Amino acid sequence: MSSFLAYTLFGLFSGAAYAIAASGLVLTYATTRVFNIAHGALGMLLSFVFWDFSVRQGLPTPVALALVLLVVAPAIGWFLSRFVAKGLGDAPAGVALVVTVALLVGCIGAAQQIYPVESRTVLPFFAGTTFTVAGATITAHQLITIIASVVVAVGLFVLLTRTRIGTAMRASVDNPELLRLFGGKPDRVATLAWMIGVSLAGLGGILLVSTVGLDYYALTLLVINAYAAAMLGRLTSLPLTFAGAMGLGLLTSYVTAYVQVDGVLGQAKNVVPALFLFAVVVALPQAQLRIGQVKGTVSAPLPPLRRTLGWSLGLVLLVSLMAGAASEANLLLIGTAATFAIVMLSLVLLTGYGGHVSLAQLTFAGVGALTYAKLDQPNLYGLLVSALVAAGVGALVALPVLRLTGLYLALATLAFAAIMDKMVFQADFAFGFNNTLPARRLSFPGVAVESTGPYVVVMTLFLVLIGWAVLLLRRGAVGRMLIAMRDSPAACGTLGLDLRWFRVGLFALSAGIAGVAGALFAGLRQTVGAGDFIYFNSLLLLLCAAVFGVTSVTGAVLGGVALMELPVLQADHPSVAGLMFVVLAVGAVLLARDPNGLANQLFTLGRLAERRIGPSIRASLPVLPGPAAPGDEPEAPVTATETAPETKVPAHAH
Repeated sequence: MSSFLAYTLFGLFSGAAYAIAASGLVLTYATTRVFNIAHGALGMLLSFVFWDFSVRQGLPTPVALALVLLVVAPAIGWFLSRFVAKGLGDAPAGVALVVTVALLVGCIGAAQQIYPVESRTVLPFFAGTTFTVAGATITAHQLITIIASVVVAVGLFVLLTRTRIGTAMRASVDNPELLRLFGGKPDRVATLAWMIGVSLAGLGGILLVSTVGLDYYALTLLVINAYAAAMLGRLTSLPLTFAGAMGLGLLTSYVTAYVQVDGVLGQAKNVVPALFLFAVVVALPQAQLRIGQVKGTVSAPLPPLRRTLGWSLGLVLLVSLMAGAASEANLLLIGTAATFAIVMLSLVLLTGYGGHVSLAQLTFAGVGALTYAKLDQPNLYGLLVSALVAAGVGALVALPVLRLTGLYLALATLAFAAIMDKMVFQADFAFGFNNTLPARRLSFPGVAVESTGPYVVVMTLFLVLIGWAVLLLRRGAVGRMLIAMRDSPAACGTLGLDLRWFRVGLFALSAGIAGVAGALFAGLRQTVGAGDFIYFNSLLLLLCAAVFGVTSVTGAVLGGVALMELPVLQADHPSVAGLMFVVLAVGAVLLARDPNGLANQLFTLGRLAERRIGPSIRASLPVLPGPAAPGDEPEAPVTATETAPETKVPAHAH
């Protein structure tokens, strides 16, 4: 009985910390309509600041805690509200997701840059002080955490329902313009909500850090627990959020203590929060979230087939020349870039054209790689089966969330990625006891591709073929349906289009493309493991796609090269490794509202150069004499502006 009570007390302690973090998440969303995926990362960063003040600077614990929660955290919240999150509540769902994912990555990068890896310890409050309850021991730190969660829950409930500021907060999310007409200040209300929300994220992180440890990723990803509790409260109800957090803490504690089985069920205890989140998202009725999809202001024009063919041949030729001269290590890097580019093409189809955000694309690539390695069929049959298995998994993920869009769909894919990472990829039956599997390179009938150089060229050919398939699909009726579904699902429903099964097919096709990339990657490396498909990297994939253009094949290729180069640059320059995360995050924040990304800017410059420089180059070329008919007059040179009236076509990369 005493052991059961001990596990209960520990579960209440964990649930209380989750409740504090989830309360801040709910407050931010309920006031600004922004779901802050970076909530846990902010708590992690503030935990490092607390360690700095209390341990390195030697300040008393109460003083350090007050400085972090009452000065540093509100300052960060004010900055985010004014310069990062302003207007996100009215933006499409994908924009808000990309910005908050960028904030998450930026916080991790800032923590790594400011606080390099070393052993750090944060002692619990009143270390050594314990109390005995019915034979079970509870520490003073755990008791303080439970009491703090109750105080936070009651305080926020009173704030939102019994004060003028709380009324303004609720009015701000319902109708900020009407609030402004009555003399309210929606911007100040949003700023206050961000300040309180970041402070609560910091408090949750500080209360957990003595148990979890000062780790960049463990503290950040623990926010999935807060996601689950907040979603149980449907991002509006603080009492349900508090109950969900406490229930999740108890469930996690009991499962860890009493589920002692091997295999898949044994691994399930490591993903209880993710399973809880997925179940909550699927089971609860969808709230009327004011969120949309990732889309540009104007649909991207398709490039002419002749230009597409020229660039495709140029890419294959360039890689072929590099394959003949590059070293083995550089060839592996080129193949890795092609892998990431193919996975990003799946995002172009799903997110750029369809308007649905997935945070599990590298997980689908992992399914393809695992299938390819397990089949031991290094041929087109093995590649096809790998793609079909990945597509089937994608369809299975989409089936339970047929009615979900936007934020709910993104969180469901994030939960699925976490479940696959901990429960499947790291299990012995998947990649084996050493978490690695051998894989052979792809072969064709009568042709075996053994050398790395030719294999990289083959991967480039697959990249080009898939890119062509995506563009051809966009030109047809399916592509028009995708754009219509992205721009106005309500209009599609009015016309009688059943988008639910269409969405399942879209997810399956996108996952199948990612599965092809994973299978090709397994053959490139000739060994593949669980560490190649950590679900955190799917967040980096989304950011690179957003920076370089998630609506274009060109953006996918450029994004694949950038994602390949990121760890290389971090390894070559370890002193600024964290800063590179920050740079990527800042770029994503700046470009999030333009899904066409940097590729858009590159093509704008290309068209500008063609208009400015092209006529002079053509005029400088010698004119070859030819036969002239009697009475013909020599014609004046024809410039680009004389061939057709100029039309202002928005520059979107393809």
